[in-house]
Amino acid sequence: MSTRFGIGYDAHPLTPGAPLVLAGVAVDYDSGLAGHSDGDVATHAIIDALLGAAALGDIGTHFKADDPSVPEGISSLELLQRTMDLLTDAGWLVVNVDATIVAQRPRLAEQITAMRRAIAGAMGTAVENVSIKATTEDGMGFTGSGTGISAMAVASITELSLEETYP
Repeated sequence: MSTRFGIGYDAHPLTPGAPLVLAGVAVDYDSGLAGHSDGDVATHAIIDALLGAAALGDIGTHFKADDPSVPEGISSLELLQRTMDLLTDAGWLVVNVDATIVAQRPRLAEQITAMRRAIAGAMGTAVENVSIKATTEDGMGFTGSGTGISAMAVASITELSLEETYP
């Protein structure tokens, strides 16, 4: 059986008054992430890591802003579910994902468990297969200055055998 790995990265600017969604969880904050979808950089990074591991392109290849099936404000968790369908159709099973959210503010420690559950639910996998972490950049760069949030992710996938199915 073949095992592959992929890396994903995403970043969006913060917009005052917009809702903030990270790893599928609404976070109480005075600004949200700008984007065609809900702007969820963590989920976008995970999607790109999964697609990259399967050599299926990237999020922009499959979910174009001008595609009527990708309406403005669409939940990134829905895009993740669609990504899982692409992986299954291509014969891949997710082993695990590991994501790091980079934001000076807000503090995210209290939301990590809910984020892991949301991502695992959208992926149709066990929470133990999903790691979400958060860090700051100690005031450096656009994330450190509070003008944006970024995320990076790594995913591992393996060939889906006829006996295996997603839980």
